[in-house]
Amino acid sequence: MASRIQMEDFEKVDIRVGEIREVEDFPEARKPLYRLRIDFGPEVGELRSAAGLPGSYPDKRALVGRQVLAVVNFPPRPIARFQSQCLVLGVPDGTAEGLSLIAPDRRVPLGGRLF
Repeated sequence: MASRIQMEDFEKVDIRVGEIREVEDFPEARKPLYRLRIDFGPEVGELRSAAGLPGSYPDKRALVGRQVLAVVNFPPRPIARFQSQCLVLGVPDGTAEGLSLIAPDRRVPLGGRLF
């Protein structure tokens, strides 16, 4: 069983809906990653992320325009001279490298906060 946290702890995590605007290969990274530019609407703006998606989403063009959920209030994390500013959320899909992105089941306004 996962360790328990208080509701106040969960409320500190700012999870927002964003739309992937740009996807680039990231050959400098040690493991397969994409560099993403994600629009979270006017309140948060655009953030960059390094995400381990190539194994699950080999056609990076298909990711452009997709809505995703991401944590937007972690401190930036340097990855191979790139500042990853948010953490895109996904769950394992049961394959060795597989990951399924977490997203709303229909289009929603950008920047919407998970609660």
